[in-house]
Amino acid sequence: MTEPIVQVSPAWAVLAPLALLLFALAGASLNGALIARSVGRPFRSGASAPLAEVARLLRQRRQVTVAADVLLWRIGAGGLVVVAILKILVIPLGPWTLADLDVGVVWFNTMDVMIWALFWLIGWGANSAHALIGGYRFLSLAVSYELPLMFALITPAVAARSLRVGDVVAAQHDLWFVIWMPVAFVIFCGSVIAFSSWGPFATGAGRDIAGGFLADVSGVDRLLLLTGRYAVLTAGAAFAVPLFLGGGDGALLPDWLWTIVKTALVLAVFVAIRHRAPTIRPDRFAEVAWIIVLPAALLQVLVVAIIVVGS
Repeated sequence: MTEPIVQVSPAWAVLAPLALLLFALAGASLNGALIARSVGRPFRSGASAPLAEVARLLRQRRQVTVAADVLLWRIGAGGLVVVAILKILVIPLGPWTLADLDVGVVWFNTMDVMIWALFWLIGWGANSAHALIGGYRFLSLAVSYELPLMFALITPAVAARSLRVGDVVAAQHDLWFVIWMPVAFVIFCGSVIAFSSWGPFATGAGRDIAGGFLADVSGVDRLLLLTGRYAVLTAGAAFAVPLFLGGGDGALLPDWLWTIVKTALVLAVFVAIRHRAPTIRPDRFAEVAWIIVLPAALLQVLVVAIIVVGS
């Protein structure tokens, strides 16, 4: 049985970034291992590659382009980690949460919108054509998925009749939302991958534009940016647990451990998708998003609303 969600002391907030970064490192290690396996190298060498990359970037000298807006550039690179930490404040770990907000679902979505600005700042601040094109590519994708994402986030809230994350978890006591809201779950997961600029939605960092918003970022700035992408991906995976997967609900294990296990599994799927799905062109995705995905999200909300009103 799922325990009631309670808000813990703010002193525990110092552990939240550490837990987030450990998950992000695990995701990076899995990605490195999958890359190593694909080229025939030992699995272990790929898993340790992120640590070697961290050491390399910490020693690397920062590159600065001509007439770059350094302040905006560095706000964009470092801001992703901050946004990811703000996201996890409302995500319960079993029965504990750092911020039991009445509008926790809206809080998470608000942080998503901040990511728009951060990726654009990375592209704009470099004063480089490739980086700017990468930033605009990210925005073009975001325009297509953000509205379906909002309806996907609202769907569990409609079923729980509350925007509080704890109430959403409690409403799944008898049946996890992923079972009767599969469309919203898929849209949410796809949007998490997209706002992390990951896998099929990583056109903003495409090789055809020399790495896009990654083209001119080096040293500590590049380390913060890459860490931020993994951290945002991890925060999205963690939020799928209370939203669709019953929170800490599960047999034998304590609630907090179930939350960690579910988050790890969802994150592993997100990382693996990068190696299985082709890159999506923003213009093609716009057609699919507005003609198919958005109506499907609206239909999902309508079905859930009818069931809730009729129950």
